Amino acid sequence: MTQDTSLRFREFKMPDVGEGLTEAEILKWYVQPGDTVTDGQVVCEVETAKAAVELPIPYDGVVHELRFAEGTTVDVGTSIITVDVAPGSGDAAPAEAAAVPPAQTEASPVAEAAAEAEEAKPQGRQPVLVGYGVAESSTKRRPRKQAGAPEQNQAAAAVQAEMNGHGAPTAPRPLAKPPVRKLAKDLGIDLATVTPTGPDGVITREDVHAAAAPAAVAAPVTAPAAEPFTVQEPLSAPAVDAGARETRMPIKGVRKATASAMVGSAFTAPHVTEFVTIDVTRTMRLVEELKTDKDMAGLRVNPLLLIAKALLVAIKRNPEINASWDEANQEIVQKHYVNLGIAAATPRGLIVPNIKDAHDKTLPQLASALGELVATAREGKTTPAAMQGGTVTITNVGVFGVDTGTPILNPGESAILAVGAIKLQPWVHKGKVKPRQVTTLALSFDHRLVDGELGSKVLADVAAILEQPKRLITWA
Repeated sequence: MTQDTSLRFREFKMPDVGEGLTEAEILKWYVQPGDTVTDGQVVCEVETAKAAVELPIPYDGVVHELRFAEGTTVDVGTSIITVDVAPGSGDAAPAEAAAVPPAQTEASPVAEAAAEAEEAKPQGRQPVLVGYGVAESSTKRRPRKQAGAPEQNQAAAAVQAEMNGHGAPTAPRPLAKPPVRKLAKDLGIDLATVTPTGPDGVITREDVHAAAAPAAVAAPVTAPAAEPFTVQEPLSAPAVDAGARETRMPIKGVRKATASAMVGSAFTAPHVTEFVTIDVTRTMRLVEELKTDKDMAGLRVNPLLLIAKALLVAIKRNPEINASWDEANQEIVQKHYVNLGIAAATPRGLIVPNIKDAHDKTLPQLASALGELVATAREGKTTPAAMQGGTVTITNVGVFGVDTGTPILNPGESAILAVGAIKLQPWVHKGKVKPRQVTTLALSFDHRLVDGELGSKVLADVAAILEQPKRLITWA
């Protein structure tokens, strides 16, 4: 009897969402006990030391128990949710299972053996994490259960119908990936009303945005003009009780990982920072021209785009700066590609996703990639993979009105460029003092890899391009 029960109640354990992480915090549950779930449905969002990730359930059935509350940090491999895969086929749960407190997540040896045997069958599959794809060891997807076949399927349909408040089965569920379902939920869009354009009738992110666009047009909202040079989102301040003299906040997730990485970087790589103040009036004019260019239609054009392109050109002219230090093998690793990191402050902390192979992208392609990177970061959906493998980073401190800074290298990278606020200042131009758009750039680099001459050449090249943007054409 114990074995039959173990096959009915399936335990979903906290997976390793990548990079060998050992724990994750449960940010939000999207289901509650009694809810019907389907294979691939997102049931919760967790935060690791690198990113927030949505977890899909690999079973069809009814949620029996949530083992941990929101805000709890759970070790990888610990059961977090129990699903009844055969609802209505017997008692609600065995007495011994119901008596297990949330902290006790290990199943009995018999139950573990039965569960592992069931998962090893060819029709099973490994859970697929958002942004990671299917594991190499996965077998083909099991066929979906057909209505009116086994008794447990009929019972599941009955539970679903009962939860929807009527006796008839619901309409077929629209086809969409978990991140797209989450996007639709956030925008208040019913997927049943969205016209799919993806393969096999799958709803895409673009379909959801298209469905949301008419609503936005029908109810316009007056908002202040967007700052053209904004990348970071302001960090949210914690609520403070009146009269409190201190507030303590636990260090975990992204903030904990960032702190550890910055300490390691600061005390491992010898940092050198150089500065240059430049006239970017011509660059600002080019930004306005590109906004009306037909090749840039529908793309976000701002100074950051041209600064990123200028840095890529400077790296092309000085490729030695694009390298990393291999301490174990005592080697300098020259990179023949540029994964361009963009530092973004989010409510969960500072993250640095990067644009893969940015060196190969045209200006429109770079604008598209940059827009997608920033939008994903603001939505809190940046995957750990998007933050791995960076070579050089840009951080925009100017969005906060700061003139410049001395940025710390992202671990494993050779350089980071800080961009200050662009301000109208008096400047000597063609022998006369005139108001010009001026900013200050700061380049920090690893002095083991980059000497003063090389660092100065790269910074000077970036400055020269931004002062005379036509060099983007002649030097690219």
